[in-house]
Amino acid sequence: MPVVTAKNLVRAYGPHRVLDDVSLTIHRGERVGVVGINGSGKTTLGSLLAGVDVPDEGEVTRRRDARVAHLSQHPVLPAGMSARDVALSGLDAWCVARRRHDQLTLEISRGDLGPEQLATRIAAQAAAAEALEHHGGWDLVHRAEAILGHLGVADPSADVGRMSGGEQRRVALARVLIAKPDFAVLDEPTNHLDIEAIEWLERYLVEDYGGALLLITHDRFVLDRVTTRTVEVSSGRAVSYDGGYETYLQAKAERQVHEESAEKNRQRFLRAELEWLRRQPKARTTKSKSRIDRVATALAAERPRQDGKVELATTEVRSGKTILELVDLTVAFNDRVLAAPFTIHLVPGERIGIVGPNGCGKTSLLRCIVGELPAAAGSIVRGSTVRIAYLDQARQRLDDAATVYENIVGDRGSVRLGDRELTPRAYLERFLFDYGSQYVRVGTLSGGERARVALAKLFADAANLLILDEPTNDLDVSTLGALETFLLEFGGTVLVVTHDRYFLDRIATSILAFEGEGRLARYHGTYSDYLTKRPPREAPANAEAKVPARVAPARAAAPGKLTYGEERERQALPDQIEEMEQRIARLERELADPDLYASRGADVPALVAELERAKTEVERLLSRWEELETRNDRAPTRT
Repeated sequence: MPVVTAKNLVRAYGPHRVLDDVSLTIHRGERVGVVGINGSGKTTLGSLLAGVDVPDEGEVTRRRDARVAHLSQHPVLPAGMSARDVALSGLDAWCVARRRHDQLTLEISRGDLGPEQLATRIAAQAAAAEALEHHGGWDLVHRAEAILGHLGVADPSADVGRMSGGEQRRVALARVLIAKPDFAVLDEPTNHLDIEAIEWLERYLVEDYGGALLLITHDRFVLDRVTTRTVEVSSGRAVSYDGGYETYLQAKAERQVHEESAEKNRQRFLRAELEWLRRQPKARTTKSKSRIDRVATALAAERPRQDGKVELATTEVRSGKTILELVDLTVAFNDRVLAAPFTIHLVPGERIGIVGPNGCGKTSLLRCIVGELPAAAGSIVRGSTVRIAYLDQARQRLDDAATVYENIVGDRGSVRLGDRELTPRAYLERFLFDYGSQYVRVGTLSGGERARVALAKLFADAANLLILDEPTNDLDVSTLGALETFLLEFGGTVLVVTHDRYFLDRIATSILAFEGEGRLARYHGTYSDYLTKRPPREAPANAEAKVPARVAPARAAAPGKLTYGEERERQALPDQIEEMEQRIARLERELADPDLYASRGADVPALVAELERAKTEVERLLSRWEELETRNDRAPTRT
């Protein structure tokens, strides 16, 4: 049964059509993920479907009795209300019954009513209590407090007017979740959540929320684990794909191959037909006119639309032996110890992901390293050749009153990237800022556009140590991919705070984890490796169920009997796989040994690279073995 249906939607801002003839139907229980580059219209589509905005053309039809809730990227909450009361305010009927019950209780408690009035009030109070129970009862208060706690709101009685923007977003998200609407639109719900809260949100959306969902997020793990369908918004259109993020990527790749093939065929046809037209006399038959019509039709056909891609690069500075050493470092803020004494040595090529709950001290650690916050104790040693590029979480280094061009370029006559000199405009175009948008004031940009400005400013200067605080916030998946590729190819050292687990799985060579009470521990490998090695934690209340694991799609197996060579290969592969896994285990033990970093720090990059090659090779061997095994099982037997 459809919950919401959109037909032929058009929404324009000035001359720019963000959505152009978009149609979409979402059924009860569907969980639809929305992807697309920043500015493509994802937020606009969500606002139209939720009824927050209206289309210029077309119509949106929602089921008559459907309850709809919308989480915007910038919610406005009423000052003077507690987080608990705001979270419960999404329960309209429950709130009406509770206010009625509270009012009647107050009137009865004053003791100034006559016998008849008192009897009337008591009867009305009982009716209000019955209505309250019908809509969820008093347990909803405890449920609201539990959900606020899971999302990182420690004090449910706190005034939302005094909260930060991130805390207010968490309260607004709780309001939607508690209401359990028939249709929910969540626009970037994972922003300002730590990893533990995101994992809880995944479980909740899959196991506890039964309504239809439109989920706009750049978190690829969430998309893959939660959604049952993916809608890509691009160039004003919306294209639907069955399945989560991984399935969408495969289907999109297949579609692009088909479109490219069709475009090549069209070009081939046009060349042949145009050549025929040039050779024909001016007086043409009816048959030739129909052929001309076919050429006109082919010329009018649209080429496959290609989204712009961010191109990231910077000038690297050669590193010496010493990059960064934190020796018995203690980090404190407002007399609270965030990181107890710990020691860590960084070497060239390392990419360390820093994780931990909100407020544990991740940002304070980075500020301490760059000199914005004094160390409470211990020492920070930076190598003489180290040049730091620092991306702060709040993007405070941007001047909102200045233009994109002024923020990034300033007085530069050119920008050097390695051995290339780029004009300022050409450099900005690599970050998808065309001539017109280069002169837009930064304060008017979307979050994703501001993030691209911050990255462009960061990479305009040479560096060999990148310190990045939540670099993935507000980035679309295309720009995230470009940033991941850049960091994998970057020859310097990287320290990054992020809640994006997919990002950490791709780029991290080790994880530095805040484990409570100021304790820090270092784990070699990606975020997934860290999950297998970290000490067990207590499961949060109401979150006993496990998050569904990501399952890699099975590779298509070619039918037919194995050749003699393939059969020999199949038999030899298990030994090769075992040998490679032993090699991986040896390298991981070596890299996990603290003495390595103290005595042979220069060897670490080569060992890390060797480990990554070994992991890639074992994946290739396993994939090949599975393919051959499947073909062997399916091969017909001779009788």
